[in-house]
Amino acid sequence: MSALAIEASGLRKSFGATKAVDGVDLAVGRGSVYGVLGPNGAGKTTTIRMLATLLRPDEGSARVLGYDVVEQADRVRGVVSLTGQMASVDEDLTGAENLILLARLLGFGRADARRRAVELLEAFGLADAAGRQVKNYSGGMRRRLDIAASLVVTPELLFLDEPTTGLDPRSRNQVWEIVRALREAGTTILLCTQYLDEADQLADGIAVIDHGRVIAEGTPGQLKASVGTSSLHVRLLDPAQRPRAHHVLAGELGDEAVHLEADPAALTAACPNAARGAEVVGELTQAGVGIADFSLGQPTLDEVFMALTGRPAEEVEEIEAEEQAA
Repeated sequence: MSALAIEASGLRKSFGATKAVDGVDLAVGRGSVYGVLGPNGAGKTTTIRMLATLLRPDEGSARVLGYDVVEQADRVRGVVSLTGQMASVDEDLTGAENLILLARLLGFGRADARRRAVELLEAFGLADAAGRQVKNYSGGMRRRLDIAASLVVTPELLFLDEPTTGLDPRSRNQVWEIVRALREAGTTILLCTQYLDEADQLADGIAVIDHGRVIAEGTPGQLKASVGTSSLHVRLLDPAQRPRAHHVLAGELGDEAVHLEADPAALTAACPNAARGAEVVGELTQAGVGIADFSLGQPTLDEVFMALTGRPAEEVEEIEAEEQAA
């Protein structure tokens, strides 16, 4: 038995003139969480759909748990499960009814289907809502039910396509705990996400995809080390002073090194070392910029992505090629 759960080489898929996936290679070890990271439109969903046998590759080859995704598609479908971006449960049924229905479709007897539904509802913290229609669930509850539905029969490999998109922080953390528990139980997880902090929290290995190609691969630590510089994180006492702080940092470290954070009082800049970081903080103070706190450390995955592509991940606004072709 191969130590790899997924082996892909040269995967390509086009929709008309649009190349959604343009030569993706992947090697995912069994029992790991592997992150496929990139912005909307990068080709993540198309890659997952090919590996899950929902799309046929135009070129290249892939084996999932030892089975060829084209020649042995039925065998692949028997050992994997897919949780897509949109909830696949029926909103007019209750949480329990959804799981029982799926269990029956998968060959469970009546009593076993009910027993499995109860187990999953309890495991995912949904027992109290078992009798409520799904349309009355919160977004986080729906997402947990959707993942539970993927586990009626525990798969050897689970594809999770942007599982926390649109969730509040509490629901997001609950999904993260579910992913960690599944990994501990031995399930291999391929996690597609546009959230860099999510990949940092969960993934053992990461492939960064941009414009349908893998542009970097490694552990989170390896990717951060590849940037070759530290990061100076500065938070200001007064957000109104951020333009002045930006001017000082750009003058000291270069305009391209400075990144404005979503927090209106925060900036980050690539910095060669701690000594230089201390000098720059001193320059900010000399310029009359009030600093609430600062730190110097490894770059974040956001900064890695910016170093690799020349832009922050959140600035990309593209539509998946399948949607363009639809």
